[in-house]
This record gives sequence, C-alpha cells and structure tokens, in this order.
Amino acid sequence: MAAGLAAVDWGAVWLAPWRANGEPVVQQILDGEAVHSALQAAPSAVGARIRFVPQTDLPDGTAYEQFIFDTGRVPTRDNLHDFFNGLVWLQFPLTKRRLNQLQAQAIAADGVRAVRGPLRDALTVLDENGAVLDAPAPLWQALAARDWRRLFVDLRPLWREARLVLFGHALLEKLVFPRKPITAHVYQAQAAIDLVASLDAWLAQELQPERLVAKPFVPLPVLGIPGWWPGNENFSFYDDSLVFRSAPRKSNHTMGSAAL
Repeated sequence: MAAGLAAVDWGAVWLAPWRANGEPVVQQILDGEAVHSALQAAPSAVGARIRFVPQTDLPDGTAYEQFIFDTGRVPTRDNLHDFFNGLVWLQFPLTKRRLNQLQAQAIAADGVRAVRGPLRDALTVLDENGAVLDAPAPLWQALAARDWRRLFVDLRPLWREARLVLFGHALLEKLVFPRKPITAHVYQAQAAIDLVASLDAWLAQELQPERLVAKPFVPLPVLGIPGWWPGNENFSFYDDSLVFRSAPRKSNHTMGSAAL
C-alpha cells in the first residue's frame, strides 16, 4: 500500500486535475492515517455529502452499492484502489451519487446476479475505467473508427484543442505504473470541459439508463495521447496492433456507437 502511494507521480499530466485533492490525502496516509480517515479529513469531503468508513462497517451479505445508497457511507479498504475510489468521490460527488443511485435501483429491480445486466455493466465500466473527452469532431471521427494513425499522427496538432479527464478509479490506479496497453473507455463531452465542478454537474445529468445501455463508450489507449508519454513521439509506438486494434467488423445487425 505505502509503496503504491509513494509511487504516485503527481506531476503526470493525467493527474493534474486530481493533485489538489489527492496529494494531501496521500501524505496523511503515508504518515499513518487509515485511508478512510484521510479521505474523510479532506476539506472537499464536506461537499461530497458522504462518509468514508472502514470496510468492516459493510455487513456480511449486504451489497456494497446498496449499503452506500442506504447509509451515505462508503466502505473503504486500505489499498490503492479504494484510495482512488475515494478521490473520485471527492472530485465528482454528483456523478458518483448518480452512479450509486442507478446501481441501487438496478439491484432493487433485479437483485444481485452473477452476471450484471447491460445497465449495471455500463455503470461499472464508467466507474472503473471511464474518461470524458472534449475534442474537435475530426478527432472523434478517427477515434470512433479506431483509425489510430490518423488520430495520433495525421491529426496530432488538433490534440492541443482536446482535453481528456480521467474518471475511473481503476484506470487511475493502473496509471500509477504506466503501461502501453492501459485503455480508457471514453464518453464524449457535449460541451467544453472547463471546471471540474461543471463537468461533474453535466456528467451526472448525462447518466440516463437508456443512454448507458447503448454503450456510449469508445476505447482509447491513453498513453498514445500526444504529451502523455515520451515514447509516442516516435510514431512507431502506434504500430503495436495488440494495443492499437482495428475496429471489429460490423455485421448487418450491428448499429450505434463503437463496441467496447
């Protein structure tokens, strides 16, 4: 745990929006605080309107999401994964509450199943691995087509007009130790991303069941983004077909947005 937190590079471009909330919490944990206590002590925890509690507060047999919905308390383990989950609660409280509400509604309707239904599956994808991208239309078209050479080489100057904000806590955790295959599932911003608070309010309103079950996410290997990783300055970086995969062929029955 301590080694993972000590490895967090707050100078990484993808952590820039998270640094103000995250760095003081990490320092408290490294000084000996439990993760839930350090998160709860953050000034932004007041606005999040939830409480971080030890994992032992979650009763046996109670669904995690249902417990949060019923009590307003977030069971938190002393590990890197739950640290980043808590950090997302601090940064995006409206969106996290909306995700939790939809999860609880789905559990109430269908129970906890061995295999999640399409709505809970989409909610989990966003919660664990999601990101929001504001980008010019040509970038979006290339991304949706998985035309990686056009996206990252031909249209490279356009990335100066784009902004990607990571949301998924598992995605943030994986990027503590960056690897080329790390891929976000990206949701398209319909307005410019300026302040995190306005992004939070917009994204919370966007999360409607009918929209989510349509799988409105596009895969994006994040270390391919110009300026995010030194290795991509050599364009052979994008020749790795195990990472930069072609779009699957659409059958006659396949419609809508790109598959996950």
